[in-house]
Amino acid sequence: MKRLIALSATAITLLSLASCSAVTGEKGSVPNGLAESFKADVSIDLDELDAEGSLRRYGNGMWEVEFTSPNTLSGVKLSFDEGNAEASYKGLKFTVPQSALPVKAMMLNLIEAVDGYSNESELTGKEEEGNIELKGTLEGGDYILEIDRQGKIVSFEMPNNKLDMEFENVTSVQAEETPAEENTESTSEETSTTVST
Repeated sequence: MKRLIALSATAITLLSLASCSAVTGEKGSVPNGLAESFKADVSIDLDELDAEGSLRRYGNGMWEVEFTSPNTLSGVKLSFDEGNAEASYKGLKFTVPQSALPVKAMMLNLIEAVDGYSNESELTGKEEEGNIELKGTLEGGDYILEIDRQGKIVSFEMPNNKLDMEFENVTSVQAEETPAEENTESTSEETSTTVST
């Protein structure tokens, strides 16, 4: 009887291990959520820099990231439009500060990787812990782009560049909502605040 119980336990263990390994490492396909306009909270770990902020993708080549930390970057907004980058702080535009140059370079890599998938209807990659890994190579190096079952971005990693970006609260935004419209609203608000002061 003990032998039968031991054999049953072994068989159950082997079956459960086999079913777990079947989920990870195989190819999987999900709808393409990377082609949408979206916003997300982002945390960036780049070599010795740790930064946090909010990110928006308006469309191909049109992205924006606004930092909440560290103090040297807090309030700085980097806007990307077809390869051009512009920095601003509370409506004032200026050249990209020295402290933001490494992040600017890594953002350009993220933009190139994500926008490279914009014409795909489905995304296919290796399944890892319930998500899908998309791997590729850019001029800046190899990358791993991780997406969830809805095709929304989870993380972006470039191991050779010591870059790791994590995304949370990823939500779709209206495609017609453009950075110019937002800037107009915030500029008018700042102007009215300045006049009343």
